[in-house]
Amino acid sequence: MSDYHAQARSVPTGRADMAVDAGLRAFMLGIYNKMALGLALTAGLAWVVGTTPALMAAIFSGPQAYLVMFGPLAILLISSFAMRNPSPTGANLVYWSVVALIGVGMGALVYYYARIPDGMLIVAKAFLTTSAAFGGLSLWGYTTKRDLSGFGVFLIMGVIGLIIASIVNMFIQSSMMSFVISVIGVLVFAGLVAFDTQRLKHMYYQLGGDQRAMSVATTYGALSLYINFINLFQFILSLMSPRN
Repeated sequence: MSDYHAQARSVPTGRADMAVDAGLRAFMLGIYNKMALGLALTAGLAWVVGTTPALMAAIFSGPQAYLVMFGPLAILLISSFAMRNPSPTGANLVYWSVVALIGVGMGALVYYYARIPDGMLIVAKAFLTTSAAFGGLSLWGYTTKRDLSGFGVFLIMGVIGLIIASIVNMFIQSSMMSFVISVIGVLVFAGLVAFDTQRLKHMYYQLGGDQRAMSVATTYGALSLYINFINLFQFILSLMSPRN
């Protein structure tokens, strides 16, 4: 996976306008299509698990719950070290494993919101808001002439800060801190949507038409945008949810 991330470092010079390049459009469309399929699978699994009490009990009542909660992160970390030059099959295995585990884990979210007043309406509004925001941010990242690469380090630092703050808040249970984390989370992942879209656009030319590399990049590109969407959705949902 490290080779994949190393591809996007600079914008090639002397190229035609990338916004009208048919190959680039096909590449980005492949990324968005795979991301959309991932979101559909996530929603389907979340609904099935969250509305089936027997599955909820089987998945979340024992140590297997930790596999669901931390499995996606473990897969990403292990694959980043073990898959230096991933094959299309290996990349797909990572992608669909992460998507499936996140979908199962979000069954707990469906279970919770299905039991509070207007809970599923709140979820629907959060999803529509996230979709609109994601579309606008990704379009801006695709079309802007401004180089966003300098923001990458700050955005990654923001993600690390969010993780640390979330762990701390698990112990202190502060509603104010939860609100602040959600606001910052929306800003950070909004930035990542635009940043990753531009990064993927530039990566297309770095790949030089290598079909194997393009296949891997499509999958990992979908994974990056999928993770951004899921996190953006969860933070927006948190802000829209009633607070005690």
